[in-house]
Amino acid sequence: MIAWLTRKFSRDPGQLGLFERPPQGVDRSPLRESPTPAPRMPQALVPVVAPVAPASARMVLTAPADAREQCETRVDPDALLHRLREHGLRGVDRLVLTRNRRTMVSLASGVLRVHEGFATAPARVHEAIAVFATSRSRVKRSAARDIIVAHPVPVRPPARRPAAQHPDDDAMAARLTLLHAQLNLEHFGGRLDPLEIQVSRRLARRLGHYTLRAHTGGCGEIVISRRHVRRDGWPEAIHTLLHEMVHQWQDETGRPVDHGRGFRAKCRAVGIAPAATRMLPR
Repeated sequence: MIAWLTRKFSRDPGQLGLFERPPQGVDRSPLRESPTPAPRMPQALVPVVAPVAPASARMVLTAPADAREQCETRVDPDALLHRLREHGLRGVDRLVLTRNRRTMVSLASGVLRVHEGFATAPARVHEAIAVFATSRSRVKRSAARDIIVAHPVPVRPPARRPAAQHPDDDAMAARLTLLHAQLNLEHFGGRLDPLEIQVSRRLARRLGHYTLRAHTGGCGEIVISRRHVRRDGWPEAIHTLLHEMVHQWQDETGRPVDHGRGFRAKCRAVGIAPAATRMLPR
């Protein structure tokens, strides 16, 4: 069977490590994202995580970007497998229902993995899954793929570990939160969302970072290194906080969250050095 890989690649900067302290003797240039190579169309097999055996063709479909609702209902995989077989599914020994956030349909070694959100999908979508898993026609499978990924599937939001802040750092975090509100009014016209700044004792080389709203399920998150504040003082901590607030401004205004030209221009506008990394005076 000719395998097919369908994945919606999206730029995901994740948690931006800002103001990293480069090790001595190492030149650290501003952060730049490496271009993601486009997926290649294989001749017969698609190794997804590890190389697969010749008899294990693998197919992957990913979730539409607008699927946000949490899925809670469990369904019977045998019942769904029966319905798919009624629509022409062949060569599948077992069906496994998943709650994967991105992979919607995959097939390997006779095991079909389908997101459980498709259990109640219309017959047209079930037929498309059967065609995608069994057809040898690239044209038919491409059309089936479009039908599958267009169907809205509820997916779980990303899980986040609750922030762990030492009780002794509450006063420092409160002062940083007040500074955020003041700097928001002074440099951003008060348009940024109010944030409670977190203080971390785990940041060793990074002086702070900003976490995107998409990764928190709501507001963004700014974390400042406790070691940085105690060692380098409040003027440097304010510099770091403003740097993170520029990333918050990028995120909340729909701009790319990076260290590019727009970032550097905004840094200069708020009066800080427009660099992704910098050395601090000892």
